[in-house]
Amino acid sequence: MSPTPPPFWRAALPVVICLVLTGCSSEAVDAASDAPGSTASTPPHAARDTGPDGTGKHKGSEPAAAPVRLSIASIGVNTPLMRLGLNEDGTVQVPPAEQGMTAGWYTGGVAPGERGAAVLIGHNDTRFGKAVFHDLKKITKGADIAIRNDRGAEIHFRVTGTESVSKKAFPTKKVYGATDERVLRLITCDGAFDAQGHPVDNLIVYAARS
Repeated sequence: MSPTPPPFWRAALPVVICLVLTGCSSEAVDAASDAPGSTASTPPHAARDTGPDGTGKHKGSEPAAAPVRLSIASIGVNTPLMRLGLNEDGTVQVPPAEQGMTAGWYTGGVAPGERGAAVLIGHNDTRFGKAVFHDLKKITKGADIAIRNDRGAEIHFRVTGTESVSKKAFPTKKVYGATDERVLRLITCDGAFDAQGHPVDNLIVYAARS
């Protein structure tokens, strides 16, 4: 396997983290219809809390504070957050396998605490072993998720539900669709392995600001 983890999506959406043996690979998901086979080259931005000029901020306002640390006390997660953008081919970056115990924030979406859906991505396992979201499946409804930003503030979210979904039927609109609420999504791998050693499902954790 290449030392650089492959993208989540051929469709350029950070929707799947899929293990190849103990590493990660990707599956294609249609950004428009939630069906396989999308050829979209950039992630959707409709859910962003943009200002009148579409820049992500309103006139006279400061840029949103960036998240720097994630803590989920109930499952023992305490990790810095790296920034995940886009690769040269327009696909979303993932945390490097050698940094499997570090989660990432997809900067193409909103920052946690902004209006819209913020997305955090973490491996379940990598070729180096257990990773940051290994125990994410143990999280329960009502669990507290704390995110500290680069201005020293701590924002809290409460888990509203979890969902294990097939990578071939990922609920793109449900996860990334526009919303007036301030919500958070955590995404990792889940489920059984296929014949090539790839997990067939994704685990999605939904949370709302508390």
